[in-house]
Amino acid sequence: MWAPEGVRGTIRWVSVLKSLVLFAVAALFEIGGAWLVWQGVREHKGWVWIGAGVIALGLYGFAATLQPDGEFGRILAAYGGVFVAGSIAWGVLADGYRPDRYDITGALICLAGMAVIMYAPRGH
Repeated sequence: MWAPEGVRGTIRWVSVLKSLVLFAVAALFEIGGAWLVWQGVREHKGWVWIGAGVIALGLYGFAATLQPDGEFGRILAAYGGVFVAGSIAWGVLADGYRPDRYDITGALICLAGMAVIMYAPRGH
């Protein structure tokens, strides 16, 4: 589709922003769902927590389908980087986890990998 250069750049950034928001939503559902199941089982909070976690994990499955890119392998591979960084962040916020410099470095490497996989120009 032909569009002036400025418009193409704007469309590209809107697509990247949409993709990043969808990755954040997916992480919220997947990491949150897994945490709820963990709380239900490991912390003995019961079936309501487990059930809520299972529902959240199911909703995670839908989030990836909304990504602008249509390549399943690319989406899930890139999401892995978001999952790693998001899991560390969730641990900090929900459980008081204190990551060390290697946790943070590893998470940043994963996010850089996500950016390369998802947003590198591919010439099409």
